[in-house]
Amino acid sequence: MCEHCTRREFLGTGVAGGMMLAGATWTHAWASQSPPGQLWGKSRICVIFTGTPVPVDRNWGADARQIEAMKARLTRAEKELGNVELVMGQSSSTEETAAVLKKAGPTAPVLVINVQNFALTRVVTPILDGSHPMVFFSLPASGHDWMYAPRWHSRGHRVTLLASSNYDELERALRLLRVIPMMKQTRILLFPPARGTKPAQSPDQVKKRLGADVVAIEEKAFSEMISAAEDNAVRAEINRWTENAKEIIEPNKEDIRKAARVSVALQNLMERERAQGLAVGTCMGWLPKGFPCLGFARLRDSGIPAACEGDMDSLLTMMLFQYLIDRPGFQGNATFDTARNALWTAHCTAPLKMDGPDGKDAPYLLRGHSEVGGSGCVPEVQYRLGQTVTRAKLINLDTMLASTGKIIEVPAKSVHGCRSQIVTEVNDATKMAANWSSVLETEDAMTLLHRVVFYGDHMDSVHHLARLMGMKVVQEG
Repeated sequence: MCEHCTRREFLGTGVAGGMMLAGATWTHAWASQSPPGQLWGKSRICVIFTGTPVPVDRNWGADARQIEAMKARLTRAEKELGNVELVMGQSSSTEETAAVLKKAGPTAPVLVINVQNFALTRVVTPILDGSHPMVFFSLPASGHDWMYAPRWHSRGHRVTLLASSNYDELERALRLLRVIPMMKQTRILLFPPARGTKPAQSPDQVKKRLGADVVAIEEKAFSEMISAAEDNAVRAEINRWTENAKEIIEPNKEDIRKAARVSVALQNLMERERAQGLAVGTCMGWLPKGFPCLGFARLRDSGIPAACEGDMDSLLTMMLFQYLIDRPGFQGNATFDTARNALWTAHCTAPLKMDGPDGKDAPYLLRGHSEVGGSGCVPEVQYRLGQTVTRAKLINLDTMLASTGKIIEVPAKSVHGCRSQIVTEVNDATKMAANWSSVLETEDAMTLLHRVVFYGDHMDSVHHLARLMGMKVVQEG
C-alpha cells in the first residue's frame, strides 16, 4: 500500500491534470511572509426604506406600526448575527438614495424595503447604477414595486426578491447580503496541489470573482508546527476524541496521538495565519505524520471550512454556506442505488456539529482510514435519520450544482467506501445518476465525484444567493 501517494494515485487516475494551477503563479512561501490577512470586521449593509408610511386603513403601502416592527427585527438581527453593521436610511428621491449609499460605502450591498406604492421605482436608480447587490423585501400590499425586481435581474442587475409577511425573512436578507463582503475578507490556506475546476484552482480568478485571497503553504514548514504542538493541548485533543467516541475500532494509541497532534497544529496554523479556510491537496500522503481528518472536523465545527484532496470547488461551497447559514458541510463522494431511489455520500472526514456551533455533536466511532489498510485515525460520524439535506457544489466559480434529499440510512459500522456515510432518498436517482456532472467539462475523478451536504433545505436561499452573486443554479435530479 502506498503511504505517500495522493488519493488520485491510489485510485489509479494520475495527478497530472490536478496539479495544473490554471496558469497562475504560485509560490510555496510560508503564509506569514505574505501581507497578513485582517481579522474580520463587521460587514456593512445598507438598509433603505423607500417612501413614507401610509395610514393603516387606506392605500397600498406599509403603515408606521409595520415599519417600526421591521426596524426592531433588523436591530435584533444585527445584534444576534454579530458580524453585520447596518446603515439605515429613508429615501423619497434619487438624491436621498445616493446620500445613504455614500454613507454606507461604494461596495455595500443593499436591503431595500418599499413602504409606499411605486416609491422604490422612483428612487432605485443609484443602487442599480452603482452595481450594488440588492435584496428587495416586500410586505403584502406594500405596493406594486415588487414586480420589477425580476425585471431588473433579467437586465443583469444583482437583485433578488423576498415577498413575505414573515419579518424573520429580514434576517435571511442580511445573511444573504453579508456573504459578499465576508468573501472579500476571506483568506484561504492551500497545501498544493489545488484541484477542482480550472477557475477554482486559480488564485487570481478566485480573487477576481469572489474576493478571497488564496495562499500556498509549504508542507515542510507545517511539519515543524506539528512537532511544536504543545503536549498539553495534544493530550486534551486525544481525551476529547476518545472519551466521546461510541467505540474505538482500528486506531491504536499512536494513530490517535498522531491525528490529535495534527489537529492541534492545524488549529494553531489557522490562528497564526488569520485564515478562514483550508484546503489540503496532499492529505493521502500524511499518514506517516498523522491524518488531518480529526483536524478537519474540529475546524469545520468551529466555523472554518476545510476541504480534503485540495478540492477548491468544495471548499468555496463550504465557505458560501458557512457565511449564509452558519453551518458546516460534509464533503463526500457520491454513489447511487437506483433500486432504492437513493444517493450515498461517503468520506473519511466529517464535522460533528451539522446543526451549527450551538448544536449537539453527532455520535461517532474512531476508525482507521478505509483506503490505506485501516491505518490512521478518522471519525465515522453517524448523522441523523430523517434529516432533510441540501447537496451542493460551486463549479467554475459561476455555477452552483444543488439538490435536496432525506437521510434514510446511516450504517452502525461502515464496510464499503469511506467511513462516514449517509444514504439519502432523492427526487429521481435514475435521472440524477444519468446526468451526474454532465455540465462539467473534465475527466478528473474528484471534480466529478465530490458534493457537499448541509443539514436543511436551502434551495430557495441558493437561488437568492445566485441572483446576488451573478451565478447560475443547476438543480441535479
